[in-house]
Amino acid sequence: MPDPRFDVPLCGLDVDDETRCRHYRTERDVVAMRFACCDTFYPCHACHEACADHDVERWPADRFDDPAVLCGVCRETLSVTAYLDADHACPHCGVAFNPGCAAHADRYFAVE
Repeated sequence: MPDPRFDVPLCGLDVDDETRCRHYRTERDVVAMRFACCDTFYPCHACHEACADHDVERWPADRFDDPAVLCGVCRETLSVTAYLDADHACPHCGVAFNPGCAAHADRYFAVE
């Protein structure tokens, strides 16, 4: 069931007010990704695996300009392109994003 604290459909395990979850809880873990398979935002791939009843479908490259990343601090939704180009900070509020997420962007987005 989506979390009523957010204006977008967001699910996950032990999600706080800034989208940190049971799996990722550092100060910089403040994004949630929208999955193409269910059109729902999750703080991480492990939350999707635990909460969804289907396999992951990554966000397709031809939709990288659509809103698919939620900043948990200011609640702005970013396109994948804006998120990947943001240099690990929200372009709207400036909060730092976890740079380690770049190492597994392929779990969320159809990147080569």
